[in-house]
Amino acid sequence: MEEKSVEVLTPGPGESALDKRGYTGPKSGIEKELAEVLAGVIDVERVSVESHFFNDLGANSLVMAQFCARIRKRPDLPSASMKDIYRHPTIRSLATGLADAEPLPAESSVPAPATVVTRAGTARYVLCGALQFLFFMGYSFLAGIVADRGYGWVSAGSNAIGIYLRSLVFGSIGFVALCTFPIVAKWILVGRWKPREFPIWGLTYLRFWTVKALIHANPMIFFVGNPLYVLYLRALGARIGKGVTILSRQTPACPDLLTIGAGTVIRKDSFFHCYRAHAGRIQTGRVTLGRDVFIGEKTVLDIDTAMGDGAQLGHTSTLYSGQTVPDGQQWHGSPAQPTDHDYVRVESVACGTLRRVGFGFVTLLQVFFLYVPLMVGGAYMLIDLIPALHNRLGPGSVGFTSPGLYGDALVLSFVLFFGFVVFGVALLFTVPRLLNLVIKPDKVYPLYGFHYSTFRAIGRMTNIKFFKWLLGDSSYIVYYLRGLGYDLSRIEQTGSNFGTEVQHESPYLCSVGSGTMVADGLSIVNADYSNSSFRVSRASIGPRNFIGNNIAYPSGARTGENCLLATKVMIPLEGEVREGVGLLGSPCFEIPRSVERDSRFDHLRSGEEFRRSLAAKNRYNLRSMVLFLTVRWIYFFVLTVVALADVDLYDSYGHVLIAAFLMFSLAFTPLYFVMVERCIAAFRGLQPQLCSIYEPYFWWHERLWKVPENYLNIFNGTPFKNLIWRMLGVRIGSRVFDDGCHLTERMLTTIGNDCTLNAGSKIQCHSQEDGTFKSDRSTIGAGSTLGVGAHVHYGVTMGDGAELAPDSFLMKGEEVPEHARWGGNPAAEMREAPYQPAALTYEAQRDRSGLQAQSNGKMR
Repeated sequence: MEEKSVEVLTPGPGESALDKRGYTGPKSGIEKELAEVLAGVIDVERVSVESHFFNDLGANSLVMAQFCARIRKRPDLPSASMKDIYRHPTIRSLATGLADAEPLPAESSVPAPATVVTRAGTARYVLCGALQFLFFMGYSFLAGIVADRGYGWVSAGSNAIGIYLRSLVFGSIGFVALCTFPIVAKWILVGRWKPREFPIWGLTYLRFWTVKALIHANPMIFFVGNPLYVLYLRALGARIGKGVTILSRQTPACPDLLTIGAGTVIRKDSFFHCYRAHAGRIQTGRVTLGRDVFIGEKTVLDIDTAMGDGAQLGHTSTLYSGQTVPDGQQWHGSPAQPTDHDYVRVESVACGTLRRVGFGFVTLLQVFFLYVPLMVGGAYMLIDLIPALHNRLGPGSVGFTSPGLYGDALVLSFVLFFGFVVFGVALLFTVPRLLNLVIKPDKVYPLYGFHYSTFRAIGRMTNIKFFKWLLGDSSYIVYYLRGLGYDLSRIEQTGSNFGTEVQHESPYLCSVGSGTMVADGLSIVNADYSNSSFRVSRASIGPRNFIGNNIAYPSGARTGENCLLATKVMIPLEGEVREGVGLLGSPCFEIPRSVERDSRFDHLRSGEEFRRSLAAKNRYNLRSMVLFLTVRWIYFFVLTVVALADVDLYDSYGHVLIAAFLMFSLAFTPLYFVMVERCIAAFRGLQPQLCSIYEPYFWWHERLWKVPENYLNIFNGTPFKNLIWRMLGVRIGSRVFDDGCHLTERMLTTIGNDCTLNAGSKIQCHSQEDGTFKSDRSTIGAGSTLGVGAHVHYGVTMGDGAELAPDSFLMKGEEVPEHARWGGNPAAEMREAPYQPAALTYEAQRDRSGLQAQSNGKMR
């Protein structure tokens, strides 16, 4: 496909645009200086100090980000952020708003780094990777031995009842072993975590990574939202009181440093890991939550944070290291600040210890007597009942040399894979609807009962990612969501109404107005929780909205029609209903609904040309869907071939073949999908673009987003992930620590040596507001750090050694100087002295104690 290269930054407006309101000259020196800088940015002779940046001058956030960057380089001018630009959208108002700020010294915009980046040697980096590889091999070999012995014992069953009973015994023992092994390994390898720090890629880090990997692989992770999960965290060393409800799957890696008081509620997608990676080192620290605390969705709790009894932290909010919320106060925002809004909107009901114990006990009965025997016995019966495994293979024809092997694998993989697709959709459109009959909107139910189990089952079934991945970014996603239960009003098809990552708690109480477009990462929050009860309510998104990336949209939101909700925005829950505006930040503030650059393709959104373009996009998207079903099926077919060959050779090699299959899957998966992505991209790099979503280039770019990437998660914190990123086209340096970063456009991303990328961080080199697609390169300088949940937009440059705080949103076009500290949503320079984590204090005290002991020894 021929690439169409378009300049992302558009030229400035002509003189006619500048004279809309007439020219007004500057009255002060700061107005004159600011006007001259802006005129240089937009390449015009002069700028009126009364002209609106967006409405009169036709500027956009990219242009204004460049304006802010030039101001920061001027020692005689106060620093300005994008938040200042939106609050003061003229030169005159901006000069007034910045007048009280003292001019910063020249070196203040390039401050000394808070900490020196720890750079590991190549030998230590390679050694750590080699030991991690040996861990994968050892774990696979151990799993092979256990599975081999278990399969042999189960297969000795004389009939279906015997096989069930043996599957029950073996599966139950295996399940208990899988659950307890990570706990025992944690206490043996680490003991009890304390606030400290240590370099990445060393032996201490290797123990940390091993324990973290085992904790996250524990089957207990599936019991999030269940009292059993709280028991699991207590066994790992967490101090958790009675009546705590945890709905987030982000398991703390250092649970000894987690303290949660009785009656606390933690909503889903919240980070409280009790560690962070910073400048080449792991820092561990405490997270302390008092009694009856509420933690909202998509929140981040950094190390050394605390909340008092009865405190609340709203959705899309962050506590930075060192922040403490006093007793009884409500805070929200990034970084968090006080608010009067009460986020606990459902009354408590009776839910005692007996109810929680009973719920956990019933869950265990289901696991041991239903799920485990079905998994173990079902796998055995599936293999045993395939006639081809016993009848087709002729004498002397074994393993990969068998002609019938590939035919058997073809039939089996086709039936299983496409059977899952067909029957999966039928199941999702029927069973959850029947279950939903017992859930009444706006009615308060106690936790850990029949209604709670039913409600959680609906959420798990209707949030299966496979079908959203398949149908998202196309016209067909709206019919799938409507089949699940969404109220989509009168559908105004755009071909990209929803992305591939949309989640909810109940699809039957989600309403989206006509003409609304939704990007990826939308979480519709239509359930409210207390520490003893829950209630589901309708969440309604108005018509003609654009919903950006990574947004939690709660029921009761105060937004109406024709709004632009920017990436990571906090949705307002109080005040007047916002209409016809844009909202940005956490807490949010108003920005222009749209700018001139985004309207240049409006003529493609109506009339006969729109109908032709939409039909062409639909055909292209349909081919993409067929392509990726085929790609997934071929992947499944290859694994089926290897599995059946292992079955055929099983008597000869046993557990070695099981271990080999696990290692083959681990290596084959990234290589296969890397090759798929590079073939789609035709082994060439992406280029910055500005085009309509109805142009063929966008459809091709959109196809790349459908390549699966969840296989990368297992390689978090290892050198292997950097190798995979490099194969995918990322310009990535040496010894980069990636603990779970997401890169949307790999070929537009540059990451320097020794960077530190935390869990949940994201580098997104595109946006597509209202059907206008924009992409540009983003560069992360050597030694830089992206905090947990930080989001970097397109066209961004971070200098060497720069730091972006947790849960920050670095807007498009921003330029972060070398060694600067930025944070917030939207991100701006953090001028205060950096907080020193307790980990550093602990290490300093330990070093001083060691030196003193050494000195005393010499004196003796």
